Amino acid sequence: MKLKRSRISRRGRIEIIPMIDVMFFLLATFMLASLSMQTLNSLKVNLPEGAAAPMSHKEPVTLTVTREGEILIDKTPVTLDTLAAVLEPRLAAGDHGVVVNADGAAPEGVVVRAMLRARAAGVDHFTIAVRRE
Repeated sequence: MKLKRSRISRRGRIEIIPMIDVMFFLLATFMLASLSMQTLNSLKVNLPEGAAAPMSHKEPVTLTVTREGEILIDKTPVTLDTLAAVLEPRLAAGDHGVVVNADGAAPEGVVVRAMLRARAAGVDHFTIAVRRE
């Protein structure tokens, strides 16, 4: 004979609402902490004078395709046949990336062919330039 317990045992459960509140609190805390760390580098100081070699700042190589389908490498007009020959010397030893600056109305076929020729010239990755809305 089976006897019923007079006391019903309740199973524990995880409340999700307090956990969401804690997550939002942590998110806000980390956001404020990261914003406060950003202003540490903005102090104005008088730097000492000294002689040092200037640091080289290399501008990225830009592949531009105009609305009419013209191809330019850093403002130098090129054709699809001469693109690889012009692009290879401009690629740095460690950086094999190119910024693609194509007009919105440029023929897609020309853009793709130019990117394929650049890939054949040794470009590892492309960055597509866009305008902010």
